[in-house]
Amino acid sequence: MCTKTKVVFKNYTPNQVMMLPPSLEELIDKNHPVRIVNQVIDKINIDPLLKKFKGGGTSSYHPRMLLKVLIYGYLNNTYSSRRLESALKENIHFMWLSGMNKPDHNSINRFRSERLKDVLKVVFGQVVELLVEAGHINLKEIFTDGTKLEAQANRYTFVWGNAIKSNKAKMAEQLNELWSYAEKVAWEELKDQKPETFAPINSNQVSEVIEKIDKALEGKKVSNDKKQKLNYAKKHWPAAMERYAEHEKLLGNRNSYSKTDPDATFMRMKEDHMKNGQLKPAYNIQLSSQDQFIVNYSLHQNTTDTSTLKSHLKSFHNLYGHYPEVLVADAGYGSEENYDLLAKRKVSAYVKHNQFDREQRNKLTDWFKSENLEYDKKNDQVYCPIGEPMKYIGEATRITANGFKQTYHKYQASKCKGCPVRDVCHSQKGNRIVDINHRLRKLKSQANERLTSEVGISYRKKRAADIEPVFGNIKHNKNFKRFMLRGLRKVEIETGLLAIAHNLAKATA
Repeated sequence: MCTKTKVVFKNYTPNQVMMLPPSLEELIDKNHPVRIVNQVIDKINIDPLLKKFKGGGTSSYHPRMLLKVLIYGYLNNTYSSRRLESALKENIHFMWLSGMNKPDHNSINRFRSERLKDVLKVVFGQVVELLVEAGHINLKEIFTDGTKLEAQANRYTFVWGNAIKSNKAKMAEQLNELWSYAEKVAWEELKDQKPETFAPINSNQVSEVIEKIDKALEGKKVSNDKKQKLNYAKKHWPAAMERYAEHEKLLGNRNSYSKTDPDATFMRMKEDHMKNGQLKPAYNIQLSSQDQFIVNYSLHQNTTDTSTLKSHLKSFHNLYGHYPEVLVADAGYGSEENYDLLAKRKVSAYVKHNQFDREQRNKLTDWFKSENLEYDKKNDQVYCPIGEPMKYIGEATRITANGFKQTYHKYQASKCKGCPVRDVCHSQKGNRIVDINHRLRKLKSQANERLTSEVGISYRKKRAADIEPVFGNIKHNKNFKRFMLRGLRKVEIETGLLAIAHNLAKATA
């Protein structure tokens, strides 16, 4: 016969008043990440941040405390200012970190959006230098890549540069039609007044042309359709030109922007839940890492990575006063401009070009492609796929978005007619003409040598294991897939907070 054992519970007296209540210090583990955040931010110089406060009036929350709270919030996936406000009242780690200060969400958001402008990058650089002192990284070798993060903007309030160009072209065509009609009806009134071009330049120019047409047709018998079109033009086209001018100013070199965040550009995203290739307002984040620590970040409105490297590398130099010794990147950065830039900065570039992976997979060379045609430097001529010489006929230049000048040498074949491989070789009328960039050919050849060396193979393998997990951590572990703030400068602040939080979390792992 078994007897029932008495159940014993631990003491539970939630309303008991303690004579010596525990302090927050006692409740936090010695190696907890919140202590690392506190220690690191206490070591950095925040004089640039202190200069943002003018003084006078009521007292302000200490910027060092607010900075700690924001960084620890981003470390713990707490991004909303309202959630941070709640955490400062309910979470012992936030309460300890803030010294029991309880700033509201407006104070937190104002500090993040306004006070940290042009300052957080300096803070980030100091944190990275502390990691260097601790032996985590050395800033000699960096792995660079980009990713796109969605903007805090309406996905359907877009402005397209191509649509503006199309609308202006239609306006020019209709202005020309109205002028031609007016000339037939009132030749004497419009004689010697025809504009050099009907392409709309600005609102005033459009108004002047419409006014001349309207004045010439005054008192004349005008068809109803032309009268309606002219009335519509008077009422709508000058105002439309003013809107287009505003749009083009915001667009700059871009082809799109969002009305709810004009700094955001519509980009094709990997995170496409609709599976229809939908473009979304986003920013292009460029990161450089070493051993999965972020050592540099920059924000861009470009939809591709190619033209971002120049300013990204400059950002690295501004932070640390020198360039890295080695830079490793994928084919998105393999351009003549970037190879030339890295060579001038004396950075060893292990950067793929756009044909590298294909060449490695497929050992059979496509001899019909212009980049694979044999070149005779002595005679300055190229040989076509069947060995016939193609003579030099001149040069052409192209200017990149960054203002970099590319020079192409043009060569023309002389015996395409009747050639047995003509249909496979090209589809041009007459003899084939090819553009050869000799400088880029040489740079690609040098890149191939570096990338296929023993060291190059090692860097290529390490690249995917170094930078890719950083993006994975931000987007999936931290679930940060859309910015909280709007505008390029504010979004850059968020990226900096993410980068600092990522580095401190990794340092404590």
